[in-house]
Amino acid sequence: MNSTALNMAKKKAKVNIYTHSIDLSHLDIKNAPREKFREILEKIKYKGYEVESISDGRKIVISKPGGKFTYGTIRKEDFMVWIYNPKDSSLWLISHKNIYQELEEKGTINPGETAEIIDALEQVYCGKEPDEVLQEAKLDNPCGELPEVLLKAYKWIWGQEDCNYPDGKGRAMSWEGWGKDKKGDWIKTGTGLRDLRDMLLKSQKKVNS
Repeated sequence: MNSTALNMAKKKAKVNIYTHSIDLSHLDIKNAPREKFREILEKIKYKGYEVESISDGRKIVISKPGGKFTYGTIRKEDFMVWIYNPKDSSLWLISHKNIYQELEEKGTINPGETAEIIDALEQVYCGKEPDEVLQEAKLDNPCGELPEVLLKAYKWIWGQEDCNYPDGKGRAMSWEGWGKDKKGDWIKTGTGLRDLRDMLLKSQKKVNS
């Protein structure tokens, strides 16, 4: 094969082909005119895994794959983390940013109690089960979401970060506060949970002094 033919073969090669186990459910849907077919497809239920139960009846649910792309390549182990409420079928795609803002709001009301919640999160970060941490910590909640929700959601968000960046910072991005600059180098952002805890503890000291 000459070089021209070889280059053409490379261009025609299929991309985004992966080897992975998959849990299949059969769908038997007949083709139909555009609008009718769209309406049928929109009724297909989401599919996920129930991974945690919350005391108020909600669930932590993950769906895989998550669809994250980096430089044109899908992160095949990515998944999405949701908070599902069976009462109204709502799904909240919770993120580090959501939880950070939640903790900031709690911190404006009671920095000490919020720092204790982050202490509990650190135990989850290090691999301890959220229910075990909650049983031992007896956390107070200044406002907003239950600490239980934050701990159980972060267990899976940290797993997600580790799967997406196995050779990078992984879960340390949200805990220690790491991001990438325009050159692609890792830099401290100052927006890690550990950074927030340090700020809260300083604030608490000022209040007590």
